[in-house]
Amino acid sequence: MNDTSTPARPPLSRRLRNLPPVPLAISAAVTLVLLLGGALYWRSTSRVNKVALAASPKGVSVVEARAGTYRPAASYVGTIQPWAEARVGPQLVSAYVDTVLVRPGAVVRRGQVLATLDCRNASAESRAVAMQARALEARQEAFAHEAARVGGLLQGGFVSPNEAEQKAAESVSKEAELLSARARLLRTSLEVDDCILRAPFDGEVSDRMLDPGAFARPGTWAVTVVDRSTVRVTADVPELDFAAVAPGTAVQIRALATGEGLTGKISRRSPAADPATRTVHFEVDVPDPSRRLPVHTTAELTIEVGSAVAASEIPLPAATVREAKASVVVVEAGRARRVTVDVRGESLGTLYLDPGGLAPGTLVVTEGRASLQDGDEVATGAAAAHRPARQD
Repeated sequence: MNDTSTPARPPLSRRLRNLPPVPLAISAAVTLVLLLGGALYWRSTSRVNKVALAASPKGVSVVEARAGTYRPAASYVGTIQPWAEARVGPQLVSAYVDTVLVRPGAVVRRGQVLATLDCRNASAESRAVAMQARALEARQEAFAHEAARVGGLLQGGFVSPNEAEQKAAESVSKEAELLSARARLLRTSLEVDDCILRAPFDGEVSDRMLDPGAFARPGTWAVTVVDRSTVRVTADVPELDFAAVAPGTAVQIRALATGEGLTGKISRRSPAADPATRTVHFEVDVPDPSRRLPVHTTAELTIEVGSAVAASEIPLPAATVREAKASVVVVEAGRARRVTVDVRGESLGTLYLDPGGLAPGTLVVTEGRASLQDGDEVATGAAAAHRPARQD
């Protein structure tokens, strides 16, 4: 009788021991890869934001509108001019420059010699005219005495009236020649004096145009002298602002060369506009005893016009301004809302708006407003720091 029963299988531990080593290593590697993949998948899915970005609050920076006042102001560009300026040069003679005794920056006093010209010809001519004048004076005295004696003889009938008249006429003629010689002497004396260039007032040398050896003629100048003890800030404004620059009006001045801020009042205003530009000239006198302001430099002038009005103040970057309207984004009950407000004015980076359209205390978005729509939920301050980060 045949035994058809299935033989018993060996235990699992014996079968594993009987497996070749290569399949066992492959099985272990596959198991490890599966475990590592599962861990990475769990890690990636656990950090994914499940909340839609459109539904989450948008982080923005806000500022609170402040209550303030705004007074319209007009700004102009002016020039700082010296109180007095003189270009010193010859007026009557043409000659070579002999010496120039000053350079730019030198402080000079009135009457101080600045330069000299080589005027030996003028000096010689002046001496010659002086000698001629002395000779004519002597001859005129002789003719005058002779005319007086002839006049005395005429009374005694010793000379004819015609002879007496001729002697008197000769005396008058010589007197006229003497006066002419004295006039020529005065002219030559002026030419000699013109060879010595002197400072016309106390001031400073700003330019030196000629050096020794150069040829100077009337109309050229050797040095320029300016008086900065008081400077004149001058500007020209459109004719529509004629009333705004009335004498006595307060002016805020900023010197661009030094960055210094000054205050003053309009000292004078032209009564007429320039025919070509239709602008009105005005000046502000600013005492400067320390001479700290350079002249012929640019100054910015600000004049307040009109009366002060109530306004809401916000930073200029927080709004988009078009003409007299400003578009801002405000936060109400945690949501953004765009509003359009009338503009009062602008000054030094601050925008002044109508408080009726933007009440003081309203939160205004300064950063992030470009991506906001009406009704978007926003997070400000500490709430914005807890906004879920977007994961790629």
